[in-house]
Amino acid sequence: MRQLNLKYEDIVSIEDLLDAWKEFKRGKIQKRDVIEFNLHLMDNLIQLHRELASLTYTHHGYYAFNISDPKPRNIHKAIVKDRLLHHAIYQKIYPFFDSTFIYDSYSCRKEKGTHIAMERFKRFIYKVSKNNTKQCWVLKCDVKKFFASIDHLILFRILKSYISDENILWLIVQVVRSFTGAKEGVGLPLGNLTSQLLVNVYMNEFDKYIKHVVKAKYYIRYADDFVILSEDRDGLLELTPKISDFLKEELGLSLHPDKVLVRSISSGVDFLGWVHFPDHRILRTVTKKRMIKKMKHSEKEETTQSYLGMLSHGNAKKLEKKIKSEILAPK
Repeated sequence: MRQLNLKYEDIVSIEDLLDAWKEFKRGKIQKRDVIEFNLHLMDNLIQLHRELASLTYTHHGYYAFNISDPKPRNIHKAIVKDRLLHHAIYQKIYPFFDSTFIYDSYSCRKEKGTHIAMERFKRFIYKVSKNNTKQCWVLKCDVKKFFASIDHLILFRILKSYISDENILWLIVQVVRSFTGAKEGVGLPLGNLTSQLLVNVYMNEFDKYIKHVVKAKYYIRYADDFVILSEDRDGLLELTPKISDFLKEELGLSLHPDKVLVRSISSGVDFLGWVHFPDHRILRTVTKKRMIKKMKHSEKEETTQSYLGMLSHGNAKKLEKKIKSEILAPK
């Protein structure tokens, strides 16, 4: 097992906290809480450093709020001081853990993302179907209540296998245990930068099981959604209970019963907001409606360009033309 070659002091020094601040403040410098923290920046950094160096640091609580894009989610936001620390931790441990992940894990990773995942999915379709000459079947699954189901003790056990520095482990424990979900000792807050990395560390155990034990060659995971492609439909059906058992027994997770299916690519497979077919993909109806609604109610140019950019990744010329004529055309 590879080990993280990092010392606690490499995370909590004044210099490292200042570097983390420079990264953290991007795009947030006009926020009131960030402005207030910045007014006494060095005093705040020195105080945080002292607490960390003496192992007396305590993570504060969270401000909770709900969003509904693309679906209802409960977000927990930490105070600036704690979010700064999240960045300091993330900056130092991300490169190591990212190097341990399998290639086909795409969520919250640099130089990855949904578009690259979709292109990989397209390539897998062609390979399994032998350039659309054979049927390609897709097992698609979704982990139920993903972030809310992460077991702290299992996570700590996984982290301990990689991290030998006891103080770094102590610090991560402080961050993880700062959040109390519906069940004691279970769940990570959606608002923490560290949560995005830690769920990938957690699910990397599952990724390795799929690649090295199951030996699924055509597997892609994006957060809690994953697909396995094969020309053997029965093999995928037989694999499903094995996947369910591993997730439950090893990680304390369960598959969403309504989101486990095996479908042929010729009938269309819904993955990452698009419905994929052998030689094209179309935007999912609910995604299309949400996008049009957002564009109608947003005056930000970057919102419009972002959505138009998204449309370029699929067969959406008609929709793009409709948007430009009905929504973007001068009134």
